Amino acid sequence: MCGITGWISYDQDLTTARGTLEAMTATMACRGPDAGGVWLDTHAALGHRRLAVIDVEGGRQPMLAEHGGRTPLALTYSGEVYNYRELRAELRSHGHTFRTDSDTEVVLRAYLQWGEAFTEHLNGMYAFALWDPRTEELLLVRDRMGIKPLYYHPTADGVLFGSEPKAILAHPAVRPAVDAEGLAELMAFTKTPGHAVYKGMRELRPGHIARVRREGLTLRRYWALEADEHTDDLPTTVARIRELLEDIVARQLVADVPLCTLLSGGLDSSVITALAAKGLAGAGRGPVRSFSVDFTGHTENFRADALRPTPDGPYAHALAEHVRSDHSDIVLATADLADPAHRDAVLTARDLPVAGFGDGDTSLYLLFKAIRQQSTVALSGESADEVFGGYAWFHNPEHVAADTFPWIAARVADHFSGEGSGGRTGLLDRGLLAKLDLPGYTDAGYRQALADVPRLPGESGRQKRMREISHLHLTRFVQMLLDRKDRASMATGLEVRVPFCDHRLVSYVFNTPWSMKTFDGREKSLLRAATRDLLPAAVADRVKSPYPSTQDPRYAAALRAELGRVLADPGAPVRPLLDTAAVADALSGDAGESFRAATEVALGLNTWLASHGVRLEL
Repeated sequence: MCGITGWISYDQDLTTARGTLEAMTATMACRGPDAGGVWLDTHAALGHRRLAVIDVEGGRQPMLAEHGGRTPLALTYSGEVYNYRELRAELRSHGHTFRTDSDTEVVLRAYLQWGEAFTEHLNGMYAFALWDPRTEELLLVRDRMGIKPLYYHPTADGVLFGSEPKAILAHPAVRPAVDAEGLAELMAFTKTPGHAVYKGMRELRPGHIARVRREGLTLRRYWALEADEHTDDLPTTVARIRELLEDIVARQLVADVPLCTLLSGGLDSSVITALAAKGLAGAGRGPVRSFSVDFTGHTENFRADALRPTPDGPYAHALAEHVRSDHSDIVLATADLADPAHRDAVLTARDLPVAGFGDGDTSLYLLFKAIRQQSTVALSGESADEVFGGYAWFHNPEHVAADTFPWIAARVADHFSGEGSGGRTGLLDRGLLAKLDLPGYTDAGYRQALADVPRLPGESGRQKRMREISHLHLTRFVQMLLDRKDRASMATGLEVRVPFCDHRLVSYVFNTPWSMKTFDGREKSLLRAATRDLLPAAVADRVKSPYPSTQDPRYAAALRAELGRVLADPGAPVRPLLDTAAVADALSGDAGESFRAATEVALGLNTWLASHGVRLEL
């Protein structure tokens, strides 16, 4: 998977910048624990940390493509190109020769063959920087769905870039500062394309290329969802989805290191695990390994709530038994979830105290950390809900009709952290909230998101609205989840692949009529119909239940105790941001879990401001 970073300066000689580049590269060591390297040219310095997955010996980076005794091209690359074998064969037919078996070299040669149009040939998840000394130009490229992150910071004479903000912040010319708009982005529970929270920094948008020249930086979109007429009937559509899924999973099973699946017992992860089991068995590589997360006593004492009607454990075990996977439960204790050191590790991984996921962030990190002891690559069911319409608010007329993001109307963020959460911003100072104007910020983002939706001529009514709802999820909601999964996994050196984000599948299902997506009166009708034969009936018919959250009241109590310690510290940087009366209520003995999500936000902000040197410019 890897982590990348670099520095382009047209006014300096960067061959003397090794120390700075090595410091920036070192911040990416978690993403690439197997090897590291830097490459310096007069105006370009590239850094790389490697997680070896394909061609363990030959895929070292930064990688150079030599031609005619010169070095025309240098690449630092993160991700996987799943069709690299076919591309290598095609490039050989054009006269290219290869010295490694890596997909990295295929990307280099593809650029030499097709120029900037090479992105049209790539299928995968990737973020990379490509320096061409012949023209002294840098290309920054991000995959179509934004699975892999890539940030950049324009400078007076070039650009800084990295897989994560921490790589850019390691440069001595950059200081971490956040203004009111950045803090609003942090709190809004929707991801604005291109926004990076930190002042001066941007995130390259999915499906985009940034070209850096002496004259400056320009952006070009090379891919986006388009509105096309769907002409297949229902049986053909179901068959096409199955065909795509089998091809996608087969491609994503390619690895030279141990591979597994993430299994919750929901429809999405069960489909991926079943297809992986089938594919590995057919290749003589089975059984598939699968992993689930659980909490001590959670299944036995489970209480249904508005988001989670059933516990995962019984369904995950039923699927594992059905496909005969080599299954393991990763059972986490409440003390581990509440441990400030673990929550601080998540904050460091994400560079930000992201509001809305609470203990789900910590448990995801601990799950990946445990899996990494046994496997290097994992396949996940992430994004199926966005593609196929799986969330409850897709099917709630009130939430669909709301003049805002449907997950905002459904108050999803206030419930993700557990039953009884009283709102993420419940402890923040009223004056601060007025300055941030989260309703106004969210509304402006929603208007822009609607303006970005592709339209089909003559489309109206319910189909038009559901196209909007789908597009909002695929461009604003799933980006939060993909970023969360990438940071938590790469912080532990685990590569997580997301088959449902294959752009062929996303485009095909996006243009399928909503009536077809719900033809049996349920959520994710097409996915269920295309894969029912792979699953036990109980799993195929299970109602959607999101990623689990602990229900142990000791977790909220531990947070409350930590908040009390923070507030007892007169130097705690979060104190001026808090509403003292609301904090007093949260610290009262009878508050229970009512301030759980808000307490997580307050504690995260305090650690971020205290340990990461962040300056708020409000």
